[in-house]
Amino acid sequence: MLHLIEIIEDSKIPKYKQIVHSVLTALGNGQIKVNDRLPSVNELLITFDISRDTIVKAYDHLKGMKLIDSVPGKGYYVKNDDLKLKAKVFLLFNKLSAHKKIIYDAFASELGNDVTIDFFIYDNNYRQFKNLILASKSREYTHYAIICHFEEGGEDLVDFVQDNIPLDKLLVLDKKVSQLGSSVSSVYQDFEGNIHASLKELNPQLRKYRRVKLLRRKHTYHPLEIKKGFVKFCNEYAYDFEVFEDIAKEKITPLTAYITLTENDLVDLIKKIKDADLTLGKNVGIISYNDTPLKEIVLDGITVISTDFAQLGKQAAQLILNNEKRQFDNPFYVIPRKSL
Repeated sequence: MLHLIEIIEDSKIPKYKQIVHSVLTALGNGQIKVNDRLPSVNELLITFDISRDTIVKAYDHLKGMKLIDSVPGKGYYVKNDDLKLKAKVFLLFNKLSAHKKIIYDAFASELGNDVTIDFFIYDNNYRQFKNLILASKSREYTHYAIICHFEEGGEDLVDFVQDNIPLDKLLVLDKKVSQLGSSVSSVYQDFEGNIHASLKELNPQLRKYRRVKLLRRKHTYHPLEIKKGFVKFCNEYAYDFEVFEDIAKEKITPLTAYITLTENDLVDLIKKIKDADLTLGKNVGIISYNDTPLKEIVLDGITVISTDFAQLGKQAAQLILNNEKRQFDNPFYVIPRKSL
């Protein structure tokens, strides 16, 4: 039985859940039957160099699902093998952040216990993205759910994905990859349309500023479509505007509204505004991407543009559970606060 347990060091799934998923997969495949003995705590501890508490936590979880039981002095045994897994998912995110955690939590919760997930992070590195997908081919997945954001590279993304992932198993999240075709499932943000519509909604507040500036780093995973939507809005509504790449070199000037895409740039911008002795929401403004609880209270509130991350995760899970091939433009919202 020991060979049925798989611990993947690169996976972001906690090791106790990987043990649970291994047992669920074996039960779903009929590789484990009622009365079969599972590997002992000591066997797993020695083989995988993991803690006793991790193994006991995994087995307690399976006991809570009423799939296994323990016999004092003998170990853990399968007591119910009537389990049909709905899916085994390879999940690949570009980074781990508060917003990605919301997606993951909603995704995993909606899928429930009858689905196993192997979760990986590639840190916006295209080479790591490719290596993780290539390594996944040694395991059997029913679905691949991937996010495609890279700081550099990705020119051959479409060819690589088509060569290495069955498109009928593919689900693209967050950023739509149109070149893969309309038959590939996707839950995505319309980055260009969303920022254009958001700025249009905020236009009454923006009108008190002479210029609008978007801070978008030279090396960034944020889609170029954000810049396109920003430029489109500014041209349409006759704003003096600029896209700049380095907050450290920026001289903060009155009657300017700034749009930031990252938390670090937001913090640096706020520091520079304080140093310039300007008043946020009066002679300088801020719009930030993606809401957090902190943005609700910092400086009496930061105006945000954000997609519904929980809905993105939930909708992606529903596509997998229903085995649907559809594409959804995920909803976005604007929260006006005192920073504008």
